[in-house]
Amino acid sequence: MTTPEPAPREYSYLKPSVFWSIRQGFPRWLSLLLVGLALIVPLLLWMAISSLKLVPPMFLPTPASVIDAGIKMFTDENLIVDVLASSTRVLAGFVVAGIIGVPIGLAMGTFYSLDSLFAPIVGTVRYMPVTAFVPLIVIWLGLEEPSKILIIMLGVVLYNAIMVADAVKFIPNEMINVAYTLGATRRDVVFKVIIPAAFPSVLDTLRVNISGAWNFLVIAELVASQNGLGFKIIQAQRFLQTDKVLFCIALIGIIGLVIDYGLKWSFQQLTPWADQIRH
Repeated sequence: MTTPEPAPREYSYLKPSVFWSIRQGFPRWLSLLLVGLALIVPLLLWMAISSLKLVPPMFLPTPASVIDAGIKMFTDENLIVDVLASSTRVLAGFVVAGIIGVPIGLAMGTFYSLDSLFAPIVGTVRYMPVTAFVPLIVIWLGLEEPSKILIIMLGVVLYNAIMVADAVKFIPNEMINVAYTLGATRRDVVFKVIIPAAFPSVLDTLRVNISGAWNFLVIAELVASQNGLGFKIIQAQRFLQTDKVLFCIALIGIIGLVIDYGLKWSFQQLTPWADQIRH
């Protein structure tokens, strides 16, 4: 008696998709279209709500009135001075945070001993709100620029350390073992294997965390500032000048976007091999 042959197995093939493709390339025109929609649709909603006065103009002015307020701030209130002041504070705080945070992260990710030493401190302090330290910072450093720079630095430095440490821990052990097999010393492994391998992730960490520096700008400029975009926002808020508040917020977003794309382009030039791996 012969056994019946099993029915042929039916295979289901994944249907091709442009929109839902997973890391398989994406048309440039469609990418630009989606970027445009992401920017234009919220703007149209804002224009419709404000023009129809569904919300009082005091709370939601029209885009045109926000732009007019911004032009007046540049011409009559010398807003460019505030832009330069805020940018200088953010840059100074972020550079200090990088100088401190990146070496700590490299040390934590490389050596178990230093991870055990720094992890309890970093893990505990990063949950403490920076605003709680403002009174102490004023007592320690006064009301001058160092106190503002320190606030921005504290808001970013621990995240730099943690993210860099995680990047180092993801380096395959095989790379380190091969280096030892070829006769490398511990110093060689650190400076010729770990740091070059982690370098692209360190740059990405800095690019991501610079947004945190801008987020802490308003807190920093609460400390007896006489200029800066955060100072302008607080001053306009007191007089219910919502159009000025919205313009300063949008201006910070535009500056941050320019910085982000600038850093992304710079990092692609510095680490082209990493960009190829990601794609």
